[in-house]
Amino acid sequence: MGTAPARTVLISGASIAGPALAYWLHRHGFAVTVVEKADTIRVGGYPIDIRGTALEVVSRMGLLPRLRDAHVDSRNITFVDADGDRVGAVRPEVITGGVEGRDLEVRRGDLAEALYDAVRGDVEFLFGDWITALHDHGGGVDVTFDSGAQRTFDLVIGADGLHSHTRGLVFGPEERYHHYLGNCFAGFTMPNHFALSHEALMWNVPGRGAILYAVGDGDHVHAFLNFARPEPPFDAFRDPEAQRDLVADVFSQDGWEIPRMVDAMRRADDLFFDVISQIHLPHWSSGRVALAGDAAHAPSFLSGQGSSIALVGAYVLAGELAAQTDHSTAFTAYEERTRAFVELNQALATTGGAYVLPGTAEELARRNHALRDPARLPDDQGGWAATTALTLPDYADVCRPDYADVRR
Repeated sequence: MGTAPARTVLISGASIAGPALAYWLHRHGFAVTVVEKADTIRVGGYPIDIRGTALEVVSRMGLLPRLRDAHVDSRNITFVDADGDRVGAVRPEVITGGVEGRDLEVRRGDLAEALYDAVRGDVEFLFGDWITALHDHGGGVDVTFDSGAQRTFDLVIGADGLHSHTRGLVFGPEERYHHYLGNCFAGFTMPNHFALSHEALMWNVPGRGAILYAVGDGDHVHAFLNFARPEPPFDAFRDPEAQRDLVADVFSQDGWEIPRMVDAMRRADDLFFDVISQIHLPHWSSGRVALAGDAAHAPSFLSGQGSSIALVGAYVLAGELAAQTDHSTAFTAYEERTRAFVELNQALATTGGAYVLPGTAEELARRNHALRDPARLPDDQGGWAATTALTLPDYADVCRPDYADVRR
């Protein structure tokens, strides 16, 4: 008797959650296809953190040495007032709730490339294409791609980010699940006029902020302009010029380096504009379709945990699909194991936001007072407890035979 054919899984999205999930599914014996709208893996991007339980995930993948080599090692965040005068400085861990010397901070593109390299020889990647229709008929999911191709898979996983198209096809409009945190941001690169090195410079007035972030000793820095807004500017999402006009108008009366930052934003070819928000779904699966990473539970960059909970969720989702013969049981177990962990990490956005984006003059004064008296600064804002709140299950006994004795 021959062995049963491998269960087939289509993953939408090749950023962080998608390739991580593909790695673990392949390791458990699934036949995996990843579809990605971009023409290749997206490199670049601002630094992200890998903390707590996620460190164990990348260790089990064998990626920890490579990521340690890519560690950015940010050492200092200096806060300045409206005129650019120094208010105070802290280690990054004061804001993130992380642990100095243990957490990793890497460029998003370095993590994406490491995950892709770990799996690209083992799974099928379809670049420059995306899902346009899904039909779950109980025995599988019929998928139509923008290219016109049609295929059927046993399962489909949406790992395509905060504004997930896959989620929209199955769960309905984003507005139902989008929890706006009241702020927008524009990110871009610009010349390193302050000769910053492994550090950040943060400017604030009530409801507005600017960050210059040097990940090394280079000639350019990551720049961010953040601002409060009562409602999301949906009319600007698909119009880069409208985004530039909106940001320029918001910061038009500000001094310090803001005019030079706005000018750089106007000319930047890598502008990334979005709202600061989270995704809150009552369930992460429907039938044979499930969600992972930001598509399921985006925590916003204020939490500092988007990539970490994506890595942890991918590990658990793949393990439960391997451990359970029924996908519905597996999806339920995946959610039951990880939802509390996700919610604890989503809550970190409120503590991080108090430092990065004080909304009122009173909040800004309290933060600055604390910065001037280091004894008032908390050692941990719940970050360590949240990032380590989940202990990884051991799924080694359901790995493919050639992986079963490997426990990294």
